Amino acid sequence: MTILRDLSVLWSLLHILILFMMLYRSRYSRKKTIVLTGITMGFLILLNMVGLILYGAEVMGKVFVLTCTLPSLLVFWLISKDRNGKFFFTFCLADTVALWIIVLTNVADFYLGGQQYILMFIGRMLLFPLVEWAAVRRLRRPYLELQESVAGGWGIFAAMTAFYYLLLAVKSNFPEVITKRPRELPAFFLILILMPLTYAVIFAALYRQLLLFRKRQSERILQEQKSALEIQLDNQQRIRKMKHDMKGHTAMLSGLLAAGKYQEAAGYLKVVETEVDNLSGQFCANPYLEAIFSYYSQKLQEAGADCRMDIQVGEEALPYVELCQILSNGLENALDAVKGLEKEKREVSVQVKFNRNHLLIRIRNKCSDDLHVEWGTVPATDKEGRDHGFGLATVKEMAERLDGEMFCYTENGNFVLDVVVSCLAFTKETQ
Repeated sequence: MTILRDLSVLWSLLHILILFMMLYRSRYSRKKTIVLTGITMGFLILLNMVGLILYGAEVMGKVFVLTCTLPSLLVFWLISKDRNGKFFFTFCLADTVALWIIVLTNVADFYLGGQQYILMFIGRMLLFPLVEWAAVRRLRRPYLELQESVAGGWGIFAAMTAFYYLLLAVKSNFPEVITKRPRELPAFFLILILMPLTYAVIFAALYRQLLLFRKRQSERILQEQKSALEIQLDNQQRIRKMKHDMKGHTAMLSGLLAAGKYQEAAGYLKVVETEVDNLSGQFCANPYLEAIFSYYSQKLQEAGADCRMDIQVGEEALPYVELCQILSNGLENALDAVKGLEKEKREVSVQVKFNRNHLLIRIRNKCSDDLHVEWGTVPATDKEGRDHGFGLATVKEMAERLDGEMFCYTENGNFVLDVVVSCLAFTKETQ
């Protein structure tokens, strides 16, 4: 019946990989990640299965950390997008959950299954898919969002999980397997019970951080909407005033023309034309984007920043909700960054233009010398003590909603935010 034991071990190793790959973020595409994982981890699984056949479960259980855990840790660390506490916590979480199932089914088979490995096989066949189903249904989406949005606090959780894994591994295998130490079983079962309770506390703390992040984002969005609406209201009031004053302008022009004062009438028309141009948009004709540009232009001027805007959009049917979110978050980050610089270094530039089938947005601002962001990476979203980060998650989300991408990097003392979105969907309306 050892074939059932060996198959259950192979099943367990495969599902450790599946559980981990559902929760971590790779730096490569899904296809490349699967290929790399299959090659490297396939070799490790084969190596451990050969060791299991040659030396038995008791010996391999004692060296499992060296033959599988540490090599797989190195492989996934090289593949992972996050090489910090996020990665180590996710890795230890998957390994600890898997080890918990392996140990529990091993003990249950020893005492209840008569060491026939039938109960072990059935238990592992059922428990691993059940855990993965629960992870997909309840954990995966919020956990990936946590990794994206929460920057701090992962190190202490990773350390707790790593020591818990070592405690479980040592307690179950040293100085000999736990089934040969019946006197220690009560304490061992207390450890097994303590593990899910510990993870419940960890995830409750992480979930509170996620809720706090969402709340801050919602408050920020509402504030941006409030500001945009206030600017729109102000523009509408100015338009109503202009319409009201138009009768006076008409009377004035009629009087000047009747008196033969043509030059004065022409000068007066230029003044009226300037007022109308201001009402129709200082930066662009789109009233929603105009509200954002006007608001932050004023804020940047108040901060003493040199602001240059090159807005090459007309009356196209733009997805203003997403674009306003992108622009407001990008400009808010730029405003926060330049406020911390010396006045002569406060510079911000904004470019918005069409390029074939794409709308290009670039926001560039001076930043502190110690800020370094590689192209393709995103600064952490912890705003305290940083020039950039908070709100970039929203920019990325809005860009992806428009089938686009966001890139940010630093060069020559500037932080650059580039957003490229597809305009095929909304340019069709103007054709």
